[in-house]
Amino acid sequence: MNPLIRRCVCITLTITVVGSFLLVAAAGALRHEVETATASRSGVGGRVSSVSTRDPGPPIPNTRPPTPGLVPPAAPTPPPEPKKPNYFSTRGAKIVDASGNEVRITGVNWFGMETGTYAPHGLWARRWTDMLDQIAALGYNTIRLPYSNAILDLNSRPLEGIDFDLNPDLRGLNGLELMDRIVQGAGERGLKVILDRHRPTPQGQSKLWYTDEVGEEQWIADWQTLAQRYRENDTVIGADLHNEPAGNATWGTGDPKTDWRLAAERAGNAILAVNPDWLIIVEGIERYENDWYWMGGSLQGAGLAPVRLSRPDKLVYSAHDYGPGVFNQGWFQAPDFPRNLPTVWDKRWGYLVRQNVAPVLVGEFGGKSVSPIETEGIWQRQLLGYLKDNGIHFTYWSFNPNSVDTGGLLQDDWQAIDHAKQSLLASYLAPRSPVLFAGAVDRGVPVATRKNPLPAVPVTVLLQTPRQPSNGDGRTPDLTPQFQIVNHTPSRLPLEQVQVRYWFTAGADAAALPVSIDWASVGDVHPRVIAAPQSGQVGDPTHQLVVTFGKNSGMVPAKGMVEIKLRLKQVNGEKAGDDQIALYFWGRRLWGREPAMLAENGVPGQAAQAGLTVGPS
Repeated sequence: MNPLIRRCVCITLTITVVGSFLLVAAAGALRHEVETATASRSGVGGRVSSVSTRDPGPPIPNTRPPTPGLVPPAAPTPPPEPKKPNYFSTRGAKIVDASGNEVRITGVNWFGMETGTYAPHGLWARRWTDMLDQIAALGYNTIRLPYSNAILDLNSRPLEGIDFDLNPDLRGLNGLELMDRIVQGAGERGLKVILDRHRPTPQGQSKLWYTDEVGEEQWIADWQTLAQRYRENDTVIGADLHNEPAGNATWGTGDPKTDWRLAAERAGNAILAVNPDWLIIVEGIERYENDWYWMGGSLQGAGLAPVRLSRPDKLVYSAHDYGPGVFNQGWFQAPDFPRNLPTVWDKRWGYLVRQNVAPVLVGEFGGKSVSPIETEGIWQRQLLGYLKDNGIHFTYWSFNPNSVDTGGLLQDDWQAIDHAKQSLLASYLAPRSPVLFAGAVDRGVPVATRKNPLPAVPVTVLLQTPRQPSNGDGRTPDLTPQFQIVNHTPSRLPLEQVQVRYWFTAGADAAALPVSIDWASVGDVHPRVIAAPQSGQVGDPTHQLVVTFGKNSGMVPAKGMVEIKLRLKQVNGEKAGDDQIALYFWGRRLWGREPAMLAENGVPGQAAQAGLTVGPS
């Protein structure tokens, strides 16, 4: 906190003729001395606090007439009012800033933090500050920043995907600290940020807001951690609760396992209890009743069953909308295309704005073509016109060029701009709204405790366990597990440090059965069966198949996989379930689940329990 600033008015009088009237005038001047304290904004937390000071009491009135030739000092200037963070709220279907002025969000998605790089993409080619400069220079006012819950794991350090010679200031940061850096850099350029929970883990999106790896409790706790962390940083204006609810997600059905509207209320109100200033952004669902739309796109149910928040003026609905480059929906093939498009949008989400119910943010839309003679280009042009006509907000997908279906604003060199897209979007860009506390981060907030460790490297194992007849003689069929080790990262993964364990139940002699390799896409594979540790509980798997790799096995390719098909001869038993398979890297469980008895015995992930030799942890 800054020291108290005292301002003193000192007057030196040179007296040549002693006269009482001069002494009286000097005393009157000295009575104008004041003490003031300035509001101080701390350099780390960015919080506004006022400093109390001694009350000097009311000024002594000067009842004497002014002395000729002596001008009394001017009244002191009062200290400025502390500036308030510029957060947004809603008013009907509009979004307003802290002063009540209408604002429009016209931004871009910069994705990558939701993947195993734990960083926005492109930092292998450019400085992160240059990319933020470019977003601001192009005229956008907001960044929708996708992330996965894995960044709240303190071990989520970006090791790939960043050229640290270009970005030396990012070296050594974990995912959350890198998010801090992006948020601060955006705020310093006047850009607002919407945090988008895009994935629960780097492996991919989830149709519901919870998964086996990240349950609802963890999802809400992680949102509260972020809300607390940025609670006085008005760069971050809102929480996009979950990206693209789909599949079994419903709206207004009352089923706590599928009703996205109820889940959004639980999460939104929990966030507002920690940070009452954020916008709560609720996406639509894929199917409402029997009407299928885009994932996260249908808000038809919000009219009859609105999301109920403790602060209704913080609710923003969000829809995603795409063109035929993603999927050739029926309305793109209708004879009245493109005249039919406003009706399509009105029905699914536009009515909320047109009826002044609530603001709508089109959080994702984009495509490769903006040509006025191609279906995708016609769709993009029509949609942008619809947004302009109705004052609807957007964040374009995407700034990145590496979105397979849509491309991006940047071209493949990560430098040049797609001028056709930029020219179209520039016709509807809104001014930036001030960011006053860009550097405010509460780093004292503890990271929420996790029940299940999140993977530090996004690798998954796909398993098939068919049984095949051994010799056609009616004897017990062979167990033939087939593994696909899938590497989702842009870097290669050394197989020598990988182990796969698969638990199953079989007869007591299964450990003595040989394991053969039917085929494998790599060499130096070493499978074996050993007895599984037991807790004495009914249902414990009896054995585990352990697959390790030698020095000559090579690598799992970047964005690739290796495949292995094994055979256990005449195994009299059954698998323990696909969820009881795990992948380990350097002896640490990276993906999957172990049988419950390992956790009950307090030895999750202990390779020694299974008689394995592992590398350093």
